[in-house]
Amino acid sequence: MDTDIKMSVKATDTKAQYDNKAKQLLGHKIILAHILVNTVEEFKGMNPADVVQYIEGEPHIGSVPIDGGVTNVEKQEKVIGLNTENSEINEGMIRFDIIFYVRMQDGLSQIIVNVEAQKAEPSSYDILNRAIFYVSRMISSQKGRDFVKSNYNDIKRVYSIWICMNMDEHSMSHIHLTRDDIIGSHNWKGDINLLNIVLVGLAEDLPEKTEKYELHRLLGALLSSKLNVDEKLDIIGNEFRIPLESDIRKDVSEMCNLSQGIEERGVEKGLAEAAIRMYKKGYSIEQISDILAMDIERVKDIVNNN
Repeated sequence: MDTDIKMSVKATDTKAQYDNKAKQLLGHKIILAHILVNTVEEFKGMNPADVVQYIEGEPHIGSVPIDGGVTNVEKQEKVIGLNTENSEINEGMIRFDIIFYVRMQDGLSQIIVNVEAQKAEPSSYDILNRAIFYVSRMISSQKGRDFVKSNYNDIKRVYSIWICMNMDEHSMSHIHLTRDDIIGSHNWKGDINLLNIVLVGLAEDLPEKTEKYELHRLLGALLSSKLNVDEKLDIIGNEFRIPLESDIRKDVSEMCNLSQGIEERGVEKGLAEAAIRMYKKGYSIEQISDILAMDIERVKDIVNNN
């Protein structure tokens, strides 16, 4: 197999593991509580530790499909909620990164929250368009699960929260419906707050811990590829007073290891490309080995597979 293909396959596998670990890390209830405190009006000003109790059940991570007709499916003659897809039949479908119900403080109403993590703002499409599609599916998929027939007043509010890394600046925007009276001022009944999109931009630099940038510092530390395990745990545990239970420690450690693996494979791929270019220009294997400080057998393997 071509060396570049081998490395690409390995890198893709590592990146997939990295993405999954990022979702697992963000999916801890205490981390989600910090996100809720900074994005949902009803929870603002609360201690995140007190918000954890309002997150119902276990968040579904990378398991609920977005595609029409399969966010809900019937199984054993009843609708059994969000996490109901058949992983074999629906393999390859787009899925929500994290999705969960939150009980409001009144003890009666609920909202549905979706959290998405992006390594950067996409270049192939506009992220807001995708977020609008997600909140639309979160609304439409409630029919038959959260409301039946024409009981549209039972629709639950939805939040789709997008965390974008490697941005030029730290930012946060709330996109929601507004009302403009063109003629007259009739009081049209309904909940204008049903649809909510929150876009959180994380720059590469870690901001100081201030009230304004509190969420950015926490998420930046969790998802940083520059901080080591001890630095991350210090910020999470000492600054944010998040209990460092074994599963959080494990996820942070594994994510750091995967991040290092991606970086090392990037360096390896760069060396391989350099070796191929030099060989095509007439450099001997011995010269390439000496210049790039690579093992001769490794150089032979690269040039023989290209």
